[in-house]
Amino acid sequence: MSQDSPERPSVPLELPGPSLLQQKAPLFEQLQDCARRTTAPFHTPGHKAGQGMDASLVDAWGEAMLRADLPELPELDNLFAPSGVIAEAQVLAAQAFGAEQTWFLTNGSTAGILAAILATCGPGDAILLPRTVHCSVVSGLILSGARPVFVAPAYDALSGLVGGLAAADVAQVLEQHADIRAVMLVAPSYEGICGETGAIAHLCHGRGIPLLVDEAHGPHFGFHSDLPPRALSLGADLAVQSTHKVLSALTQAAMVHVRGELVDRDRLSQSLALVQSTSPNYLLLASLDLTRRQMATQGEQLMAQTLTLAWEARQRLSLLPGLWVVSLPDDLPGFTALDLTRLTVDVRGLGLSGFEADEWLCHHHGVIAELPSLTQLTFILSLGNRSADIDRLVSGLIELCEMAEGRNRIAPVKLPQFDDGVPEVACTPRQAFYAKQKVMGIEQAIGHAAAETVCPYPPGIPVLLPGEVVTVEAVAYLRQIQAQGGVISGCADETLATLRVLV
Repeated sequence: MSQDSPERPSVPLELPGPSLLQQKAPLFEQLQDCARRTTAPFHTPGHKAGQGMDASLVDAWGEAMLRADLPELPELDNLFAPSGVIAEAQVLAAQAFGAEQTWFLTNGSTAGILAAILATCGPGDAILLPRTVHCSVVSGLILSGARPVFVAPAYDALSGLVGGLAAADVAQVLEQHADIRAVMLVAPSYEGICGETGAIAHLCHGRGIPLLVDEAHGPHFGFHSDLPPRALSLGADLAVQSTHKVLSALTQAAMVHVRGELVDRDRLSQSLALVQSTSPNYLLLASLDLTRRQMATQGEQLMAQTLTLAWEARQRLSLLPGLWVVSLPDDLPGFTALDLTRLTVDVRGLGLSGFEADEWLCHHHGVIAELPSLTQLTFILSLGNRSADIDRLVSGLIELCEMAEGRNRIAPVKLPQFDDGVPEVACTPRQAFYAKQKVMGIEQAIGHAAAETVCPYPPGIPVLLPGEVVTVEAVAYLRQIQAQGGVISGCADETLATLRVLV
């Protein structure tokens, strides 16, 4: 793996002037007009512009926000049949994010993932997926009845990082499974790694099937030349983005973008109506409108500032003994690009687990990582970070290195389902969901088909899936995560003493 530091990010000398249309925020502006009106409200929500709200919440959050917590008034359009300000805002978003059509989401990227699968696959249809999919994909498989064809992603044994799918592997599986109706990728990963999206898009289009991309962590792509390209620009037909994760939208606000004709857009709209609330939160929708305006008019400059901070953090941390600032492996399939706003620090050299380092940094310095794992910490740098945050991160890790001096380096961790191929599957997730189940001791469950989705969270990548055969390696890995202080979600028994399996 290359240890070379990335080049200092380029800063644009002159930013292109945004179009006049992109300087508008039609949904936000209309919401503000409605919030300022004096009315006798006989509609939802029950707090009536904050008048009935608990005084503590009014004091903490302010009257202005509560007055804007409004329902689908005629002037505010309808999320599921937009023809007014929502429609206008979504058109502007499509232009800004490189799509032909965009839908706003108020149930997070989860809603977009579910709808993408429902729109392209029916019961029994095969969909090609990396084994590193988010748990929301498992929900989509259960709801749609689609049959997953899992492919092991690229794996770098040196860093322990998982990459994307290699195009050669996808080509081989497509040859073996002529009935595959869609392909879904995860790009970027939590650590910012992107795979061979363009080559895989070419393979998909040669067979007339759509490429769907879980781009939840990449809504900033395309706004600066030093960032990886957008999935849509590489040929993807649909991309789901968590606009809130690294941009400025409110939590749970997301978008789904489409290009081309391989995704039925009417069916996608119908699918989104199935999985989203009929009472969307207009504060979330307005935040999407403003985030789009911000990125369309200032995106390149904001990303340049963020990349500069990330570069400085990477340079300073690379000098600390015992730490390894992870970079992109050289010439390894499935590791095509790295989002440099993601900073992954390996702490094995300190003799600490990522969970221990995370707890120490949080308790002693108020430094909170996005993703602690067995051997690493991943930090997200975004347009909201400042130089003081970098100083705090660096000083915290300096002190952590001093505290850990003299401890023995810990061994690399073998991830059971990534470097040895995908686990054996007894049935589809939907079949497992509806099958008879029983509870067994977790050791006795080895060899049986799991009835639960069991995963460390974050990042929400399951170690066990419904219908997947429980292995010795998977149980040992979960036990190791638990022993080091990691959080295991999805299983009924949080102690992992027992596991639900299929009868």
